[in-house]
Amino acid sequence: MTAMPPMRHRGAAKKPMWIIVLLSLVCVALMGAYVYPPRRYSACYFFASSVCTPFKDWLPNVARERTDEEIVSSVVTRDLLAMPMPVSKNPKIAFMFLTPGSLPFEKLWEKFLQGQDGRYNIYIHASREKPVHSSSLFVGREIRSEKVVWGRISMVDAERRLLANALEDVDNQFFVLLSDSCVPLHTFDYMYNYLMGTNVSFIDCFLDPGPHGTGRYSMEMLPEIEQRDFRKGAQWFAITRRHALLILADNLYYNKFKLYCKPAEGRNCIADEHYLPTLFNMVDPGGIANWSVTHVDWSEGKWHPRSYRAADVTYGLLKNITSVNETFHITSDDKKVVTVTPCMWNGTKRPCYLFARKFYPEALNNLLKLFSSHTSA
Repeated sequence: MTAMPPMRHRGAAKKPMWIIVLLSLVCVALMGAYVYPPRRYSACYFFASSVCTPFKDWLPNVARERTDEEIVSSVVTRDLLAMPMPVSKNPKIAFMFLTPGSLPFEKLWEKFLQGQDGRYNIYIHASREKPVHSSSLFVGREIRSEKVVWGRISMVDAERRLLANALEDVDNQFFVLLSDSCVPLHTFDYMYNYLMGTNVSFIDCFLDPGPHGTGRYSMEMLPEIEQRDFRKGAQWFAITRRHALLILADNLYYNKFKLYCKPAEGRNCIADEHYLPTLFNMVDPGGIANWSVTHVDWSEGKWHPRSYRAADVTYGLLKNITSVNETFHITSDDKKVVTVTPCMWNGTKRPCYLFARKFYPEALNNLLKLFSSHTSA
């Protein structure tokens, strides 16, 4: 008798086919989601970002159709960057103070501004209480203000409100954002020539792959803002008139941060640390210096920078700060990568800082005593 071949279990014969079909369906679904992405990208949270990103990089670069908002934004940005700015016969610096109330260093600023009438304007956004002034230069310089909450978009709103008021004066050509704890480090002439002598804006901007940098990025910002475009930096800027107008003209990226960049929610995003660095990294990366002209000491590794009391304010401290000609950025991941970049001013290495913070009010007398000798050396 001829031996019959062994019977195979029907389930065993179909099992490999089901695996192949299932894998095929998953691949088709993933490719379809990439080519025809949904309007909301929260689904990508199902996977780790380390899985989503390599998958996107592996797929072909398929051009997507831009939204109406993106087209409007690109056209406005292009024309703002290309159009000539009004020429002022009397260019001024706009000093914009973002403060909860009174400014403890008005007397120091008065000394700094002495004899410079017609070369500057002062604007004060006081978010909690009406300031009490110790200098006549600051009287009547308050703008309409709203409550500001640390880390939220209201901080950016206050910055935009200051810019809008300062832009009303066509002579204002450079716009400097300062806090109540900021002090000047040089003479007015030095500061004025430093800013007016260049066409770049001083906006701090760097890539931080750690939890306090890219870790704050939300996939909800897609498709307009990709994770690779997300940047971090200090909020204290000094910008050209062209860039001030661009900030007010932007609604597309501003709205993304307004909706999806909030502290203590999700990825604990801090709007004032990420909005402007990300915006200018995307629309005009060559137009910014990638550092702030306001010195802040983060060397203590705390949530807040080092604060200077009266005893800390010495001639040596001020000379050390004003002699710094390189910027330092440290990533917030476990690697703690340090990036050192020279401060280049029109192709020449120059000191980085024109202002400094954070100083306690008690430091005023020491600062007044040292200012003349320090700035004349």
